[in-house]
Amino acid sequence: MELMFRALLFHLLLYCATQTSGVTIQTVPAVDSEGVIQTELEKTVSMVCQPDGGHEADEELQWLRNGFAVRLTEENKMGLSSVCVTPVLYEDNGATFTCRRRNNATATASVTLNVSYRPQLSGSEEVSVEEESMLVLRCDIWANPPVSSVSWSLNGSAVDLLAGGFSVTNDGFTSTISVDRVEKSLHEGTYQCTAESPIYGSHSKTFIVTLTDKTLTIPLMPFIAGLVVVFFTVLLAVASRWNRIRKCCK
Repeated sequence: MELMFRALLFHLLLYCATQTSGVTIQTVPAVDSEGVIQTELEKTVSMVCQPDGGHEADEELQWLRNGFAVRLTEENKMGLSSVCVTPVLYEDNGATFTCRRRNNATATASVTLNVSYRPQLSGSEEVSVEEESMLVLRCDIWANPPVSSVSWSLNGSAVDLLAGGFSVTNDGFTSTISVDRVEKSLHEGTYQCTAESPIYGSHSKTFIVTLTDKTLTIPLMPFIAGLVVVFFTVLLAVASRWNRIRKCCK
């Protein structure tokens, strides 16, 4: 039954193959002319390797992932060997799978996964910040292919960087908007971060920012020092009064 399944899988993959001297790899999805398989998160990638000629049933094959051996069952090593990646994860992006003959390490073929994924932007987040303090908002824009643009809006209009004293940075993974000293009239409201993907379109996240009144803070160290001074002043006064009472009683 397993031999029939492997033979069927081999014929299914026959139309999409990469080949070098000694072995051939067939894949679903198809591999392109540069040896790259285009796939997406949560999808499945199937690869089947066979020695050239297709008649060496006793030829042992090996698979490597980024140079490290892939563990195979004994029946999946001889003549026809398959590897399945399911589900495809972020970590699989850029992974290279190599098939080679055990008795001839120069007889190899390789394919590389290119995993596409959209920026993880959705939903809303409530943010509370005191007046005159610092505001920092961050958006995760990590995607493959990279997003083509990122924009920030406040209450439905593009953020006025100059008037609001905003600073915006983008390192390809995170877009950050910040202001050093917030004012209720300028900075309270609904912020939206929008990233444009060349294949997944527009994705956004909303931040509802509320400014609270500034709380009065007392510096801790001077406050403690003041308490110590008061304590010892009272203690000395009590001691002095006690001495006077003792003298009167003699």
